[in-house]
Amino acid sequence: MNDSSSTARPAIPNALTIAGSDPSGGAGIQADLKAFSALGAYGSSVITALTAQNTRGVAGVHPVPAEFIATQLETLLDDVRIDAVKIGMVASREVAEVIREALTRRRPRWVVLDPVMVAKSGDILVDDAGIRAVREVLVPLADLITPNLPEAAVLLGVPEPNDRESMLAPAPALRALGAGATLLKGGHLAGEECPDLLITAEEALWVEGARVDTANLHGTGCTLSSAITARLALGDDLPEAVTRAKRWLGAALEASRRLDVGQGRGPVHHFHAWW
Repeated sequence: MNDSSSTARPAIPNALTIAGSDPSGGAGIQADLKAFSALGAYGSSVITALTAQNTRGVAGVHPVPAEFIATQLETLLDDVRIDAVKIGMVASREVAEVIREALTRRRPRWVVLDPVMVAKSGDILVDDAGIRAVREVLVPLADLITPNLPEAAVLLGVPEPNDRESMLAPAPALRALGAGATLLKGGHLAGEECPDLLITAEEALWVEGARVDTANLHGTGCTLSSAITARLALGDDLPEAVTRAKRWLGAALEASRRLDVGQGRGPVHHFHAWW
């Protein structure tokens, strides 16, 4: 007998992360796949770099050649329907152009770009050529970009915003970069609140949230952008996806004290609702 109930259920969406690998499991590909899975999307991945890192820092990076990134993308997209994609750190123009070419030919409904450029320490992670590649090649491809305040300053070549008013000031310049929308993350602001600003072509919306008192911040940017990607793949509109992903990340931060991973900045608890 056929199971008619199974045919009535909508297909589970497929999400793709294009990013680097983090052996400690808290950031990069590993964080993205955990977030996809925790929120109900099937996760696939294309790896752009291998890293040697833990919760205390990065000891080395081994980039994957652009031609093999292209092969990974082509092989995956030849076979798997992708409903939404998240792009992480891209350090070279060649890799950026490979990604743009593949996603332009077979574009998923949603493209989310997390322009990872500045480490938690404040160190710039990519050189000027890499910054230009992200700004000129990948930002216009994206439906949403998710810079934190230092990254927005690097993208625009302006001083870093330090309060709500100065977060609003670069909205026109961020729109002019060409992305469909920008989520300007306010985690670097001082105070008990952690407001983010969603900037679309029509308006700017505050997405409020309380600051969670924890040192377990490893991979929070990767995790938020991939959570938004999963929510978009599941059918949320953009404001709803951002709001629900931010709320989920807050709970993952609150539950991070249940983990015992490393001696530095620990990860968030992606599976707080399950474990």
